[in-house]
Amino acid sequence: MLIIIKLLVIALVTKFIMSACEVKSINEEHKRIVNESEQLIQKYIDLDIFSGVVLLAENGKPFYHKAFGEANRELKIPNKLNTKFDVGSMNKTFTKIIIMQLVAEAKLNLDDKIGKHLDGFPTEAADNITIDHLLYHSSGYGDYHSPDFFEATKEQKTIPALVERIKTQPLLFQPGEEQEYSNAGYILLGAVIEKVTGKTYHKNVRERIVEPLELNETYVDNKDAVPDRSIGYYKNMRGEIFDNENEMEVPNPDGGFQSTAGDILRFYQEYFYGNTLLSEQTKAGMEEFSIYEKYKNTDAAIPQAGGFPGANTAYYEILRDRISIIVLANMDEPVAEQITEGILAIIRGKIPPEPVLPANQLVYSALMEKDAAFVKQNFEELTRNFHPTDPKDLILNNIGYELLFEGSIDDAVKAFELNVELFPEVANCYDSLGEALLKKGDKAGALKNYKKALELDPEMPSAKRMVRELSE
Repeated sequence: MLIIIKLLVIALVTKFIMSACEVKSINEEHKRIVNESEQLIQKYIDLDIFSGVVLLAENGKPFYHKAFGEANRELKIPNKLNTKFDVGSMNKTFTKIIIMQLVAEAKLNLDDKIGKHLDGFPTEAADNITIDHLLYHSSGYGDYHSPDFFEATKEQKTIPALVERIKTQPLLFQPGEEQEYSNAGYILLGAVIEKVTGKTYHKNVRERIVEPLELNETYVDNKDAVPDRSIGYYKNMRGEIFDNENEMEVPNPDGGFQSTAGDILRFYQEYFYGNTLLSEQTKAGMEEFSIYEKYKNTDAAIPQAGGFPGANTAYYEILRDRISIIVLANMDEPVAEQITEGILAIIRGKIPPEPVLPANQLVYSALMEKDAAFVKQNFEELTRNFHPTDPKDLILNNIGYELLFEGSIDDAVKAFELNVELFPEVANCYDSLGEALLKKGDKAGALKNYKKALELDPEMPSAKRMVRELSE
């Protein structure tokens, strides 16, 4: 079973420190940061894994703002400062703000059950999932990006269509008992916004956020009509490059807006420090602002980020010093986050990590040119450039499916077998190996691995189906 997971966990990044005895003039310190940052950025460009825009600001005012690479490789159109990038899950901050505005307007309560606003959900969801659960990823719903989603039409990717899709999904756990990053949850929040206001989600975003803040370079719908829009690019395991135009065609409450670094700076400056969108009273009742309050007089940096194949954005705000680091990339994650973290290290006077090629390329090359034993022995080093919140069993799983889809069944089996060795407690590894062995004609081996998958995950639908079919 091919699982596409894009997890993004908001974390606190600490250790920003510049001692008083080392303070130089602002201009000198800015020059140092800029010079070292450009050296770092060039290393990513040399590996052809970054193109985009970088913005550094202090007190909301940029002291560095530069574009790199191409917005459209086919037409040789360069990225510019006004190029619009897909900001991915940064949409979720917009959605959260509108929900909290509706709470402040007494049109919604955080403890409202979703059944109060949305019809047709199973009782276990309708009567137990609250708005608060949806906001903080504890609803029990996970993602809705199953493999067939990417073959769906644009009409099947609208909020109403996605709500119908989510209704059929089982809960991963009892609401409120665990956490699982949930794009599905934010789709449901968008549907609640539409039900409560009687307006489309996108109109709410324009009227409540874009227009009041004069975010004139931010577009919340109709991606194809956005002027000066970057095309996203990602590379497969062989380093061959593809665009991501079939991904995120419909901007929704969980991701997909198009914006510039300048507008994102203005938006998050308001979010962190202003009261145009959210009053101080409202912020005081929000979980994240109680966390920010603890860290605003320390050396912590607060990150926001978004990404999917071919797009990655990152924003780090050092609350104490009001220093902002923004990287918008039209290439695969986690490059924007890596550059942002590298610049943060430079600001701290430290040496940033050296960039390397993406994990899928390094693992595939090692598997083909050396052997499985070498990959197993050097797996952690080979996978250093992989999104830190994504499970690493996805690397060989995705390599195996690429090989399987192109007909290289023996190589696919080799990749899946290694994945089982590296991750013996992950049910999906056995499920994928079972699929490859079945294509190879080894029904006994396939059945054995499907049964093992069920031992680890008794509710895995594909394994249950295949065990039944092969047993019959």
